[in-house]
Amino acid sequence: MEQEADMEHHEMVSDLYQKNMQKAANSKKWRNIVNIIFILLGSFILAINMNTFVEQGKLVPGGFSGLSKLIQRVGLNFYDVKISFTLLNVIFNAIPAVFAYRLVGKKFTVFSCLSLLVVSVLVDELPVIPITGDILLISVFGGILNGLGLSLILNNNASSGGTDFIAMSLSNKYKVSTFNYMLLFSAVIILISGRLFGMDKALYSIIFQFCNTQVINTFYKKYKKKTLLIVTDNPAAISADLLELTNHSSTILKGFGSYTAHKKYLIYTVLSDSDVRKMKKQIHQQYPDTFVNVINSSDVVGNFYIQPFE
Repeated sequence: MEQEADMEHHEMVSDLYQKNMQKAANSKKWRNIVNIIFILLGSFILAINMNTFVEQGKLVPGGFSGLSKLIQRVGLNFYDVKISFTLLNVIFNAIPAVFAYRLVGKKFTVFSCLSLLVVSVLVDELPVIPITGDILLISVFGGILNGLGLSLILNNNASSGGTDFIAMSLSNKYKVSTFNYMLLFSAVIILISGRLFGMDKALYSIIFQFCNTQVINTFYKKYKKKTLLIVTDNPAAISADLLELTNHSSTILKGFGSYTAHKKYLIYTVLSDSDVRKMKKQIHQQYPDTFVNVINSSDVVGNFYIQPFE
């Protein structure tokens, strides 16, 4: 009888394990589908922007897509040869894709290559549609639209390729945002374009690139860090939730409330921006009397866990 009971218990545990594994697999599948939908939406926005604001203003978007556009214009204006944007973009992204595959991960690289191909093909196939003749409006709103499209892609664990491959690889390795550094590469492409086609277009391209970078820095917060100071009566439960939800530990300090003179505990931790949102929601739901102070942290020295892409 005891042996039969053990077998039944083992079967129940095995069934429960299988159900949990299946649930996790289904959740991952739906999450991947949602990611792909937003990646395609972001890619469509980038392609539309390329064939409206960028092309009408003769701007250089920077990165390898900007380099591809520059070579296209050189071929058309100086040699009367039309070169495929898709061909150039794929060639320039081949080596960075290998680095991204090794340093960031397989899924990130596959999703990014999907975005890259969709953008490239749509740029070649979609018509050029004029929006406005005001070059300043083109530069500002083109940069904002480009940043929104890229933010959609980046927040769904992908990139548009090119210098984004390099930026994400470096960010993943050194745990800091490197998109501002990629602006230097874009500046070189823009200056070359200015030398060939006029500095006025180059200067407007810098405005475009600045707006693009600021929008990305606003909406893509994976590498931004914040300090949480949590005053609570229940440090053990909150610390356990913190570890479970974010994989971050904390430091607990003893104290007392100056008004109530009751014993209090201060939990100190540093989280990424997305993890802060998880903890604020959890604390609001489970520990409504807890006081939380969120402080921006410009830099962290030491081991700091960042959720991997895969």
